[in-house]
Amino acid sequence: MNVTCENIETNKVGLTITITAEEFASGLDTAFADMREKVAVEGFRKGKIPRTMFEKKFGVEALYEDALKAILPKMYADALDETSIKPVDYPTWEVKEISQTSGVIAVATVWVRPTVELGEYKGLTVTKLSEEITEEEVLEAIDQLAKTRSEMIIKEGAAQDGDVVIIDFEGFRDGVAFEGGKGENHSLELGSNSFIPGFEAQVVGMSAGDEKDVSLTFPADYHAADLAGVAVVFKVTVHEVKVRQLPAIDDEFVKDLDQDGVETVEELKTKTRAELIETKKAQVEEHILNSVFEQAVAAAKFEIPPVMIENEIATMVRNIEQQYEQQGITLEMFLQFSQQTMESLKEQLKPRAIKSIEQNLIVGAVIEKEQLEATDEDVENEIVELSSERNQDIAQMRANLNISGLQQNIVARKAVDLMVDSAKMV
Repeated sequence: MNVTCENIETNKVGLTITITAEEFASGLDTAFADMREKVAVEGFRKGKIPRTMFEKKFGVEALYEDALKAILPKMYADALDETSIKPVDYPTWEVKEISQTSGVIAVATVWVRPTVELGEYKGLTVTKLSEEITEEEVLEAIDQLAKTRSEMIIKEGAAQDGDVVIIDFEGFRDGVAFEGGKGENHSLELGSNSFIPGFEAQVVGMSAGDEKDVSLTFPADYHAADLAGVAVVFKVTVHEVKVRQLPAIDDEFVKDLDQDGVETVEELKTKTRAELIETKKAQVEEHILNSVFEQAVAAAKFEIPPVMIENEIATMVRNIEQQYEQQGITLEMFLQFSQQTMESLKEQLKPRAIKSIEQNLIVGAVIEKEQLEATDEDVENEIVELSSERNQDIAQMRANLNISGLQQNIVARKAVDLMVDSAKMV
């Protein structure tokens, strides 16, 4: 086999693989061995037709496609090793020449991982966020906890922000009802901003039994393209107005929460503050990480192949599908509930996909630049830590782990730590 590599465009290459007649012959042998088990020829039992008889009746060309399927995957893998190319998608193939006597010339066209030209990635400046937790934040968190134990009671009179209304609604565009714009006995908390902008504000002031035409315009970036920026009218009927009745925050309320070691309001405050501190620390760490990566990405030079973005979005969609399937909800149901199409969901996921790819590319470039490695000690320490976390025997843990994947995670973490630890906090 002989391999030549040619740049077709940015991040796309063509691998020309020349396969000798001898190498192709092995593929033909494999193809015939498989084919003879499937072909029935008069005068021969299935699987017993001689090769010469098969080729005389069907021609050797009948074996070419299966022969290529037999040998090309291994040839392609060897070509990638030889050229050190890192593909990010499956190749498309074009067979230029094929013959039993002269062999095969095939071209694999494939998108490859971008080359990253790093800019500054160490010593980056990050604005330091406060980790202080105020008394107001503690009380607000406890109020939110009390809200989960609240009761909704029927309210007489006009609805206000914070109230919950039970409504029927139907949307009309130019006097014609549009798909997805109808709901019955819908529970809506006013002020939650969970509905189209402008809708909830116009329901404020309505009472049970009231009907009203709510006029508004969909946002220009609304996920359904046919409604984006469109003026519509919703016919709204209010069935009930409910107000949230919060429990008194006292020691009895705290005891009802049934939290270990927490029986008084003061103990609840202490526990809540500790939890908020941990949350704030995580937020600060995320802020530092995001800031460092934003600067490193901006300073670097690379171009992401479109197929990488498409594949990352597809992975995200599969993850969402699996997540909801565990709750007994199909992807189609999720899209219907969230009033989205598959296209709008993918468009919504695109920025996250690009960000994920950018960060992975930066991490990979830093690993290469700094020549980071996972030592045997690193791997062993990781196995010990994982076995402790999962309460498994170390030997069993080591046998079950993908060591190569573990090593990749370790060096990636080293790259991130290097970038973060060197950052200057101001």
